[in-house]
Amino acid sequence: MKKIHVLVLKAFIKPFIVTFFIVMFVLLMLFLFKYIDDLIGKGFEWYVILQLLWYASATNVAMALPLSMLLSSIMTFGNLGESSELTAIKAAGISLRKAMMPLIIFVSLFSMGAFVFSDYMLPIANLKMGSLLYDVREKKADFLITEGVFNNSIPGYAIRAKSKSENGTKLEDLIIYQHAPNTSGTNVLMAKEGKMYNTSDNSYMVLELKDGVRYEETSGSKTYDPRQLFTRYYFDQTEQKFDMSAFEMKRTDENLFKSHYAMLNLRQLEYYADSISAYNDSLRSEVFRELEPYYKIYSQYHYPSTKKATDPISYKSTLLDVVPERNRMAAIAEAQNQTRYIEDVLSIKATTDSEYASSIRRYLMEYQRKFTLSVVCLVFFSIGAPLGAIIRKGGLGLPVVMAIIFFLIYYVISTLAEKSAREGNINEIFGMWTAIFILAPLGIFLTYKAATDSALFDIEQYKLTIKKIWDKLKKRVSA
Repeated sequence: MKKIHVLVLKAFIKPFIVTFFIVMFVLLMLFLFKYIDDLIGKGFEWYVILQLLWYASATNVAMALPLSMLLSSIMTFGNLGESSELTAIKAAGISLRKAMMPLIIFVSLFSMGAFVFSDYMLPIANLKMGSLLYDVREKKADFLITEGVFNNSIPGYAIRAKSKSENGTKLEDLIIYQHAPNTSGTNVLMAKEGKMYNTSDNSYMVLELKDGVRYEETSGSKTYDPRQLFTRYYFDQTEQKFDMSAFEMKRTDENLFKSHYAMLNLRQLEYYADSISAYNDSLRSEVFRELEPYYKIYSQYHYPSTKKATDPISYKSTLLDVVPERNRMAAIAEAQNQTRYIEDVLSIKATTDSEYASSIRRYLMEYQRKFTLSVVCLVFFSIGAPLGAIIRKGGLGLPVVMAIIFFLIYYVISTLAEKSAREGNINEIFGMWTAIFILAPLGIFLTYKAATDSALFDIEQYKLTIKKIWDKLKKRVSA
């Protein structure tokens, strides 16, 4: 039994590691394709890109782990079945359940580790990647001169060069428009040629300009001399410095992202959900107290001086019967104003309540997601292992197809259920566990079929069954 356990474990661990890194690589490529426009042309250092990919890898574990578990389990038992090793194990009097027992223990321990990862490490990875990705997307693209096109990347300047050298440092026929802040004037600088380079610390870009002219337009005093003043300067050589601090990557404080639901552990999620729920309940209780004074009948419209405001009102058909005719227009206008105010307050309160309720649902859903990652690994193993024993095909052919089919089924069901839970159409717990509730019975069914050596995917068996049914129908028709 120990040799069989070692054999099964070795046959599973190697494909699992390989498929995990393959799936992780594919997900990283999808991540790069998604944000390629935010990464190209911004002059990032290599370690920034590597750091972003490292954090993205950690966040992709939640999707790569179940898929690799499903694919490797199908491949493992498919290879054992294709090489007749499963037949030899069963011939030795060892059932499929006993042969799978070490893998069941291993996958259970692995699922516990996945839960610890999702509760402690995944929130930190989401926080690091979220803050870094935000800074990466906010960073401006590097300053680049295109021939014949004005570049407005530097704040307050528009620069155009008619032509430039191959290395981009020498420019010809330059035009620079400068619009200083808080002024209405515009300065124009024109030069026949220029040389562009950065300072040693890359904080400034310097343009060495030759043979040009500078036009300055300034406004005079609004009180004494409101005329526009124009000045023209000719120069043989001059320098123009541009501050490049706007192109530097600035790191945002990570504390600004810490309250996001994907960046919290179980304890923090529970705390935020309870706090927002208590605060939202207090807002709901204040609505009636805020609007109660506006649900009243003004005594000045209908009460005589001899009647108290606390006396009951009696009227025949409508409430306007108790209001004197001379006061009815004023009473209607006052009632309309009160109604509009109540509608506005209720509309604002309803929007606020909906936003807080949506936040609470997000926290509760993320709370359940910590558990679903570990459970879905067990479910996919319970589907993949018997499925591989039934189809008895190893390699990367049929197992990959079967794994993709079942993973797509899981992904579509979970996506639709989570969307309904986010919108409040179904309960958060049911929305997060719907896909698992649907696929778990399938895993039990496949395990039963594999244990009983069922030819579930044997086409010939289905052909014989259909032929028998067809023969019986022909006999009944002829009789």
